[in-house]
Amino acid sequence: MTQLPILEVQGVTKRFAFGAEQITALSDASLRIGKGEFICLIGPSGCGKSTLLRMVAGFETATAGSLLMWGKPIAGPGPDRGMVFQDYGLFPWLTVAQNVGFGPAARGRPKAEVAATAKRFVDMVGLTRFADAYPHQLSGGMQQRVAIARVLANDAEVVLMDEPFGALDAMTRERLQEELLEVWARAKLTVLFVTHAIEEAIFLSDRIVVMSPGPGRIVADEQVMLPRPRDPTSPEFNALRRRFAAMLGGHH
Repeated sequence: MTQLPILEVQGVTKRFAFGAEQITALSDASLRIGKGEFICLIGPSGCGKSTLLRMVAGFETATAGSLLMWGKPIAGPGPDRGMVFQDYGLFPWLTVAQNVGFGPAARGRPKAEVAATAKRFVDMVGLTRFADAYPHQLSGGMQQRVAIARVLANDAEVVLMDEPFGALDAMTRERLQEELLEVWARAKLTVLFVTHAIEEAIFLSDRIVVMSPGPGRIVADEQVMLPRPRDPTSPEFNALRRRFAAMLGGHH
């Protein structure tokens, strides 16, 4: 990557105080992400995947090392980096359209612009008919689509996803994976996606970054060379799945 990466993690270590002890959650992690890349972080529980994501989001600061976006230090949360969690985090008292338009509205954009932005992204995630519904009237998969649309409406260049489909049933999960790839391609997003599921990582990503536990280290960073759309039943897909499973096997 010769051009400036959109995100750069340089020798980042994160320690947490736990009583009198210091726990190292992440050790000397380095990663370069180019604009438009879809990167999956995989690894066992407690390997620092979510910690790394939260530092890129600006919710946590590094103990050592630096995190840069477009070459400038990440000093805190910003609308250019949107986070999508497993539990959706929607405002229950707002409709779908109001949830999606919340960021632009909070930044004082004109009403007509907020409405047009909300409509664009509600349409993009296929929820046009549900624009006036409230979160409790939606399925889990639909709520997760609202969460994704809300991040996009906020002008996020980077979407950070922490096991966003982990709580969904298998069929909903597969459908949302396909929809996420469509939105990613259409909106030219950069995605950093944390998952436990090797199959999900292979299906979605351009590159898979493998982390080891305690303290979390990046042990591999590999391109996924399979053409899209990917077929999880193909021999090539399964060969990759076995290889990543073997990599993680020593760490489970």
